[in-house]
Amino acid sequence: MLLNLWNLHNSHHQTTELFLHISQHLANPPPFSVYTVSEKKTKKNQKNIVYQNFSFFFTQVFNDPIHGHIELDSLLVKIIDTPEFQRLRNIKQLGGSYYVFPGASHNRFEHSIGVAYLAGELATALMVKQPDLNINDRDVLCVQIAGLCHDLGHGPFSRLFDRMFNPEADPATKDWKDASIAMFNHLLENEDNKVKEEEDYELLLPEDLIFIKEMIKPIKSDDTKVLWPYKGRDENKSFLYEIVSNNQNGIDVDKFDCLARDCHHLGIRNNFDHHRFIMFARVCDVNGRKHICSRDKEVSNLHDMFHTWVSLHKKAYQHRVTQSVEMMIKDALLEANKRINIVGSGGNTFHLSTAKTDMKAYTKLTDQVVEEISKSTNADLEKAKGILKRITTRDLYWFVGQAKPVSKVVNLDYGMKDKDLINKIYFYNKKNLKKAFPILESETALAFLRVYLKEPKTKTAKDKAKKCFREWCKENDFEVLLYFYLIALIDINFSVRTNLLYCNIIAIKKVTYKTLPAEIVA
Repeated sequence: MLLNLWNLHNSHHQTTELFLHISQHLANPPPFSVYTVSEKKTKKNQKNIVYQNFSFFFTQVFNDPIHGHIELDSLLVKIIDTPEFQRLRNIKQLGGSYYVFPGASHNRFEHSIGVAYLAGELATALMVKQPDLNINDRDVLCVQIAGLCHDLGHGPFSRLFDRMFNPEADPATKDWKDASIAMFNHLLENEDNKVKEEEDYELLLPEDLIFIKEMIKPIKSDDTKVLWPYKGRDENKSFLYEIVSNNQNGIDVDKFDCLARDCHHLGIRNNFDHHRFIMFARVCDVNGRKHICSRDKEVSNLHDMFHTWVSLHKKAYQHRVTQSVEMMIKDALLEANKRINIVGSGGNTFHLSTAKTDMKAYTKLTDQVVEEISKSTNADLEKAKGILKRITTRDLYWFVGQAKPVSKVVNLDYGMKDKDLINKIYFYNKKNLKKAFPILESETALAFLRVYLKEPKTKTAKDKAKKCFREWCKENDFEVLLYFYLIALIDINFSVRTNLLYCNIIAIKKVTYKTLPAEIVA
């Protein structure tokens, strides 16, 4: 009888009833379990989740150091067990930070599983608390798949490849989220994976696939104000697009897992409690559209989230040694770019910068490329190998100094360009669960410039670089700083490349720097 259960293709409710019936007749049910959710009223008329444990053979349990034991649907497991997803095991979550923080060895693989789990938790919490939202099992499963696959498009060392290497190697390159969608398509189309067997699941194709891809890369919030732009779900379920990647205010489960996981591995305190956010999350009407809102008393918890996020950038992500290492890895990849051939579809070969155009080739591109360069006997890769050897011997690009513009100030937006993010968050009060309101607040920050000396690093060269840096700062109205770990990079030839403060965390109007005179580097 149990063997025949594997061949059943009943609906969710039919399967649930069957397993409940079987579990009642089994003295010792199997170890794997899933939960059905029902509601009951407490004395205070508060809804509690009641879990009924019963035998289930189509889930898998993952023991995650951040979220504990989590159970994922069989379709998610099927996606995980593909080469396209397993590739994420070899892509560092924090790029070059591992060369500075010994604990930062975690990868995109476990982060993606964590995001899928949290996406399901938030969607299910809303479904239980607000049945009138008509969230169904398909919605929850689609949100989980989007969370699981949202980072499929990252290149080696994550944002190092996407934001440092690609812009120089191929300025016309697409966003890594486009690559995530392309990799997701490739995963589904790969016949060896056998994922696209819709008769085994309750997904409706192509509607649900469109919905999943729209959640992986949502449309910019400015483009959604008038007409509803999405096709996967109607406007009455607009809040579902805010769970995985929230373009409205930047508060999403992707950030929740990043904060918890990165703090854990970096040894930095995480003051944000995502469990509380999920507990108090509620969908309210805001200007005619449904958005995920938080309880008014959760303002301080959200401030903790933003402050922890900024603290991670100051202490870890933008650590000056991390940036030095990442610049060197980027330079090594640029040197090796057109000297490495990756076999893709139809036997065609691609370079590092073009592999993203062919997902079969891109599947083979991970952090391992650095080891392959280091061990290569190809004479054309000697310069790239030399740069990587300097990293292993700790002969890093030397930090000259950093400065901030005296009069240039910008608004903190924690990820939302040209907006004050706190103004985009809506809250509700327990006396009126349907009415949402903003809490206005403004903060400011400064853009910083950071300079590194590649070579030579003799005392004369260092002194000259420092002198030139101070002269340039004086001429361009910059205040020289000593120990602030912020950004903007200049090579020894002083051709300026601008990075934004906290990367995408702070929206900065780019300052037009004057090209430094040639005699500075003479």
